[in-house]
Amino acid sequence: MLEDDMNRTIVSEWVEKAENDLRNAAHTLRLRKNCPTDTVCFHAQQCVEKYIKALLVLGNVAFPKTHDIAALLALLPKSCQSKLTVDEQSRLTDYATITRYPGDYERIPLLEARKAVALARRVRTFVRKALPRDVLTPRGR
Repeated sequence: MLEDDMNRTIVSEWVEKAENDLRNAAHTLRLRKNCPTDTVCFHAQQCVEKYIKALLVLGNVAFPKTHDIAALLALLPKSCQSKLTVDEQSRLTDYATITRYPGDYERIPLLEARKAVALARRVRTFVRKALPRDVLTPRGR
């Protein structure tokens, strides 16, 4: 397999994982008052993280093992950076680091979980426009 083909396959795998996270978050929101909002927010963050990593792989940019959205965005060229505010980047990172495990923090309101999914969808739309069409189709479909 050529290096470019292998790279596109890896990008496609990141996209597929990001889509699965978004699907999980959106589906879980349907539980309404019984919704585990921390889980929704975690999956929304994971969607954003994986879409950013797909762009990094496409550009052959090495990245560390991190959930830090700001750190990952900083590795992208300016033209590929999503328009997430510093607060949105920080909040998303917290969903993967602080609220993912037991600790001293307030329960995430359902409205905030909905906003996290909306953020993930916004990043998804932005990144998918920057990716080649052939990496957007799940493998085996």
